[in-house]
Amino acid sequence: MSSKLIRGTFILTLGTFISKFLGLFYVIPFYSIVGEEATSLYQYGYVPYTIFISIATAGVPLAVSKFIAKYNALGEYAVGRRLFKSGLMIMSVTGFLSFLIMYICAPAFANMMIVDEKQIYTQEEVAYVIRAVSFALIIVPFMSLMRGFFQGHQSMGPSAVSQVVEQIARIIFLLAGAYLVLNVMNGTVVEAIGVATFAAFVGAVFGLLVLLWYWKKRKKHLDELLEKDTGSVQVSLVDIYREIVVYAIPFIFVGIAIPLYQLIDTVTFNRAMAAIGQAEISDTVFGIVNFSTQKIVIIPVSLATAFAMTLVPLVTSSFVSGEPGKVKKQLDQTFQVLLFLTVPAVVGIMLLAEPFYTAFYEYSELGTAILRTYAPVAILFALFTVTAAILQGINEQRFTVFSLLVGILLKLSLNIPLIKLFQGEGAIYATAIGYGASIIINLLVIRHYAGYSLRSIGGKISQIALFNVIMAAAVFAVYFAMHPFFSIDSKLQSTLLIAICAVIGAAVYFYLSFRTGLASALFGTRLDRMKNKFRKAKI
Repeated sequence: MSSKLIRGTFILTLGTFISKFLGLFYVIPFYSIVGEEATSLYQYGYVPYTIFISIATAGVPLAVSKFIAKYNALGEYAVGRRLFKSGLMIMSVTGFLSFLIMYICAPAFANMMIVDEKQIYTQEEVAYVIRAVSFALIIVPFMSLMRGFFQGHQSMGPSAVSQVVEQIARIIFLLAGAYLVLNVMNGTVVEAIGVATFAAFVGAVFGLLVLLWYWKKRKKHLDELLEKDTGSVQVSLVDIYREIVVYAIPFIFVGIAIPLYQLIDTVTFNRAMAAIGQAEISDTVFGIVNFSTQKIVIIPVSLATAFAMTLVPLVTSSFVSGEPGKVKKQLDQTFQVLLFLTVPAVVGIMLLAEPFYTAFYEYSELGTAILRTYAPVAILFALFTVTAAILQGINEQRFTVFSLLVGILLKLSLNIPLIKLFQGEGAIYATAIGYGASIIINLLVIRHYAGYSLRSIGGKISQIALFNVIMAAAVFAVYFAMHPFFSIDSKLQSTLLIAICAVIGAAVYFYLSFRTGLASALFGTRLDRMKNKFRKAKI
């Protein structure tokens, strides 16, 4: 890999990470502003929007970038420019049509979510919030195509910067808007949530302005490339879009996996709760399951997959080159890094569920119980993302669609019965079963087409599991000893308790990993060089 490509990949990964990091932690001040019950209303609006936007854009940047990079390598720069011009028009039309559909159908969506008059919010209030967020659909598809165009020219900076600026603008408008509506304008919670969801449109405007600035700055260079066009290949627009669709479909399905599961909860959760006479608390429990705890659970998933996914392009290259031994070694490393980072984070969240929930939101026995149940599902989220990416790498992405559909069908069939039995935890159990089935299918396909099995790293997995048991015992002992001295409803004291336990847990875990050579086996010579430098510094 060239240094330019490595640098570009790093910039894009960094931009994505910063954007996700901001998206995870804005919930702390947001929750303080609007309160527990309002998070469910926010989620009622955001889940349909996420589905719409994922279908419209999830695979577009990567698909367009692959297409343009392919023809740029052949010297056919005009083909990529034709795609760009026609794509902008198509995305503008489809974006506006998506907005109209979501805006007009908002009452129908609200009708599916609000099924009992005892619920906190009315269908009209939910429809208002859905309409507020729908405006972002006008801009985001257009913006996603521009990002793909720049990425296809190995220019990752525009995508990375626009993502970060979009997220910052969205969060500032969301927090400031909700605060002003409630505390300055004396508005209602529903109006505050409407402003908070409309922030998606404001963020998109700022992200688009950044991309337009980059376009103006780099147009001269891009036009110079057009002058070098060989003109030897003629590709029709129909063929162009057929190729784009083939590229994009697998990424669309992976991108909408979590939103689809959340959509099932959105349309079935309140119905199931009302059937067992729990309509009064249904909105609150839904908000805890699909917003509050989900935001915490997704943290280790984002961190672990960011590390593991950097190895997937190497797997693709080795597989295409016909090097099965190299593929096996890289897959070993991918899964081991994923589990090495995700499992201890999950164990920590389970053990410290009470202070975690208090630190992020407020003290809640229900929130603590649901978070403790939800935490292990993070491992399944991470495994599905990585196995789906590996299927893409070995050119068997069609099975990603199949495995996801199987998981969705299981979630759909089990959700209502399990919610009736276990309430909030029931929705989590159905999600775990669905994701588990999808992962098993993905692993079987990888075994069949790549000749790879997790049995080859059984020893390392057992070692990771043992270290986590030892770490958990140490953390539990410290937590048990210190818990009586900390207030369970104080955010500051909960954060301090988490920090103390986390430092001790990390020290035990990494000591064992370094002592046994597990860390060096996973992260290679770079880690050894860091250890040598540290030893020299001590001397």
